Amino acid sequence: MLKTFIAILSLAALVSCASIVNDPTVPVTLSFSDGSSGNCKLTNKRAAYNVEVPGTNMIRRSDDPLRYDCVTNSGKKGYGSIPSEIEGAKLAGSVLIDFGITDSITDKHRTYTPNFVVPIK
Repeated sequence: MLKTFIAILSLAALVSCASIVNDPTVPVTLSFSDGSSGNCKLTNKRAAYNVEVPGTNMIRRSDDPLRYDCVTNSGKKGYGSIPSEIEGAKLAGSVLIDFGITDSITDKHRTYTPNFVVPIK
């Protein structure tokens, strides 16, 4: 009985922990509101990127917002941030098994919206 309980508990920990099943990065597709092309500097506490827009890039998960500072090829600018969100289904299992300690260290339970339109003035 004890062996069965330990086996079930171990399996539950492996299945529900976001840090085990999630990649450290998520795809984020960026485009400009005026349909133009350009470049953006993206930063969060885990990484910094220089990316071309429009395009899809793999961005490191983090619990802080993804800040963007963009300029179109015609010189128009846009800046702001994309909030970090919790992946709800994975968080519940993590909290139940390891109280979210592992995921709070790795931020693998966090995500950014997959498609974002950068407002251009």
